[in-house]
Amino acid sequence: MFDSIDALLLARAQFAFTVSFHFLFPAFSIGLASYLMVLEGLWLATGKGVYANLFRYWLKIFAVVFAMGVVSGIVMSYQFGTNWSVFSDKAGPVIGPLMAYEVLTAFFLEAGFLGVMLFGINKVGRKLHFTATCAVAIGTFISAFWILSVNSWMQTPTGYEIGANGQFLPGPSWMAIIFNPSFPYRLVHTVLAAYLTTAFAVGGVGAWHLLRDRTNPGARTMFSMAMWMAAIVAPIQIFAGDMHGLNTLEHQPVKVMAMEGHYDSHPNGAPLILFGIPDSGNKRVDYAISIPKASSLILKHDLNAPMKGLDSVPDADKPPVGVVFWAFRIMVGIGFAMLGLGLWSLIARWRGKLHEWSWLHRAAVLLGPAGFIAVLAGWIVTEVGRQPFTIYGLLRTANSASPLDAPAVAASLLAFALVYFSVFGMGIWYLLHLMKKPPQAHESTLDGAPIRTAGITPAPAIEGSEG
Repeated sequence: MFDSIDALLLARAQFAFTVSFHFLFPAFSIGLASYLMVLEGLWLATGKGVYANLFRYWLKIFAVVFAMGVVSGIVMSYQFGTNWSVFSDKAGPVIGPLMAYEVLTAFFLEAGFLGVMLFGINKVGRKLHFTATCAVAIGTFISAFWILSVNSWMQTPTGYEIGANGQFLPGPSWMAIIFNPSFPYRLVHTVLAAYLTTAFAVGGVGAWHLLRDRTNPGARTMFSMAMWMAAIVAPIQIFAGDMHGLNTLEHQPVKVMAMEGHYDSHPNGAPLILFGIPDSGNKRVDYAISIPKASSLILKHDLNAPMKGLDSVPDADKPPVGVVFWAFRIMVGIGFAMLGLGLWSLIARWRGKLHEWSWLHRAAVLLGPAGFIAVLAGWIVTEVGRQPFTIYGLLRTANSASPLDAPAVAASLLAFALVYFSVFGMGIWYLLHLMKKPPQAHESTLDGAPIRTAGITPAPAIEGSEG
């Protein structure tokens, strides 16, 4: 049944499927760990019980998200040896040590303090527990650092040497490998995306409960904090994304051509195509809605700057334009929607109606999952736009796969789909079940014991300016 389907296509589909599931959880856990650190810090600094209650509320959710991220990541790593053994052999001397650094630094740090963070709230002192929370938050950032360094090196490889057997070997300086040209931009863009993903998830949950009870102090506080993040971080992310795009234009111009839908070169200024239907067969964008010369203005800061198109690239080196084109627009569209909600919240806050405007709350609920969609769309732009290479310009995807038959890859893909949708589907359902419960004024810790209350002021019935 699968003999007519290319084994390479199935291997790519399997990796895309597993990495899409996996990427959702780190994107949430990175931001959520930092949010928990802020909540506990505010609790210790102010003594307000509302922060302690919110810490315990989101700690349960973080535990589930972190566990699902670890499990999905372990499964994904096995595919390097099964479906992508040629890539592992050729790139292993460079990528292997970077992945090991991630385990030795981030994973050990997280594993060492996670138990204290989850279960030690009534067993250790407050300062030690806060130290554990900070260590876990820092560990998630370090993990992102190393993983993004690996991926960025595959996008903009530097600092390597080619061995006699065709392997990529580390050159004299590991710094050139780790801090490759695209890495700083990808790190900032991805970490900010994780913070925004968490902010809108938290804001969506807070808005959901405000629509049911505007006097709930926990819902008011989490919504206020989330809207501050949206208002402050969304414009920073748009600026960071623009800088990342300029870096991509410099090092991966073909990817930008696909993102912009530029099938043809434009010697006197390229248009900015807002919407349209890419037709790679006829090499054009049908029904295009565009702004003349705006693409050259954005990318080159000159209305009349020439822009090369895909007509200057051999067909064998072109990525799938339609997927990259639309994924990019989904990501950018959600980014501006986030900015709009952040600005709307500032107006509501200025009017003293942040917790009263129900349409603002409905919009926040609607955009609650938007961050997850945006990070997946951005990941698609990054990975599909790199095709047909695994190591950009040096190692083709077709030359990276293991010599497997299509039925074998299809069977494992089907097994992954069944297991992932059942196991992680139940996990996501449980997360939504936890979020559906409103934050209570007096919750127990994970082990069921009441929290120490000495020196902590109970949360008042209403706090109008929390966060």
